[in-house]
Amino acid sequence: MAPAADKKLTGLVAATFTPFTAQDEINLSEIGPYIDYLKEKQGVNSLFVNGTTGESMSLSVAERKILAEEWCLKAKGKIDQVIVHVGCMSLKDSQELARHAAQIGADGIAVISPSFYKPSTADALRTFLHEVASVAPTMPFYYYHIPAVTGVDVLGRDVLEGIEELIPSFSGVKFSGSDLMDFGQCVSYSQPHWSCLYGLDEQLLAALAMGAHGAVGSTYNYMGCHINKLIAAFEKGDLVQARTIQFKMQELFTYAKKLGFDLGVNKQMMNELSGLSLGPPRLPVMPCPRSQAQAIVQKYHSHFPRY
Repeated sequence: MAPAADKKLTGLVAATFTPFTAQDEINLSEIGPYIDYLKEKQGVNSLFVNGTTGESMSLSVAERKILAEEWCLKAKGKIDQVIVHVGCMSLKDSQELARHAAQIGADGIAVISPSFYKPSTADALRTFLHEVASVAPTMPFYYYHIPAVTGVDVLGRDVLEGIEELIPSFSGVKFSGSDLMDFGQCVSYSQPHWSCLYGLDEQLLAALAMGAHGAVGSTYNYMGCHINKLIAAFEKGDLVQARTIQFKMQELFTYAKKLGFDLGVNKQMMNELSGLSLGPPRLPVMPCPRSQAQAIVQKYHSHFPRY
């Protein structure tokens, strides 16, 4: 079942952080202001919730349901699309979350490969994805490819081979890998109604040149307004301007990585830049000393003008 043309997922998609209280409980009260910030300050109109940035693998199934429901509820009338990541180590948990996403009116679901008992072939992974999709057959379905995290050494292009025959609702891939040849082959194989979304923020321009339809990333939570300018410059053919923005972002990342850039640092940067209270990450991810995040934020402001 191909989605309507006007529902094709394009442009910037924020991979959202999960708000926690200081007591390590999910904090639903921040989701409404968070959505307003993304739309009004960053120009981001689509969300990818409960993914890697959202610490989904550290959340219980019950927590993921509560979060997905709140994101969909608060986004209604404000955000174009909310894609809910439902991938789990357990097939049954993934199916439960997929059914739930369909019930709450999500705009699509995405699934990562299991990473403890790993599928050894593209066929095994496709079969797992099919079993999840089958319980929510009308939901646009996205494969979430992130081999550096899953350790699953299967090409994205191989996973896409014949996938629409197994999953008629298949709508695209979130490709969070550095292999641009593999990504290019995914774009080349892509059907007109699919979305090939790139997930390494620091290489977005290269992916756009390969034909990416959009991008999903954590830094678009606080850099979306600048990356929208990169995309606009690329679409106008102004590669000098597009490269200038991409190179500034890469310089910021290089600086941040020297200070130990990880999810904890990234989340604290979002707190500092947005004024939201998203709290610390959940263990085993360690919280970031505020001074460390502030040093990166200072570098950010030296590279990018304040809005």
